[in-house]
Amino acid sequence: MTPARARTWGRRGRTPVVRVRGRSRRRVSIAALTCYKAGERSRLIYRPRLDDGQGRSKGRKSFAWSDYRDLIVAAHNQLDGPIVLIWDNLNTHLAAGMKEFIAAQDWLTVCQLPPYAPDLNPVEGVWSLLRCGFLANVAFADPCHLVRTVRRGLRKIQYRPQLIDGCLTATGLLVTPPLPG
Repeated sequence: MTPARARTWGRRGRTPVVRVRGRSRRRVSIAALTCYKAGERSRLIYRPRLDDGQGRSKGRKSFAWSDYRDLIVAAHNQLDGPIVLIWDNLNTHLAAGMKEFIAAQDWLTVCQLPPYAPDLNPVEGVWSLLRCGFLANVAFADPCHLVRTVRRGLRKIQYRPQLIDGCLTATGLLVTPPLPG
């Protein structure tokens, strides 16, 4: 919840100060999919997860493979078609349960990005838009304020498909329809 460092202004001779309450132990995780289909507008599908901050050993602080599975199923239902999923090598993406789920779905094809290649992941562009635009210069009062602001920013990105297209363009990857035959 610590605000990103960005430029600000203040009266000459007075250093601007942004007061931030203590650091929270709560954690916000967000999973997102950028969706592209030739001839249709680009989409952004996301799910936030707010950790309770109690430090419980049983509770996960981030997404489990089952959370990613649920996001993929929701995307499949929303997009109503087959999905080619290209993602990074996050450990939960490579979990045994996730591999079993992928193998059981005939509508899902998964391609792994090479290790350490965030520049090929369009979702990284979405996070950059969020950090530099909607979350810049904001000191969050509490984790709920952070989640509300993130959701508002992601919603604004959702309604601007040209921003989502720009994230794909920045990777250098192309969306081409499959060849007949």
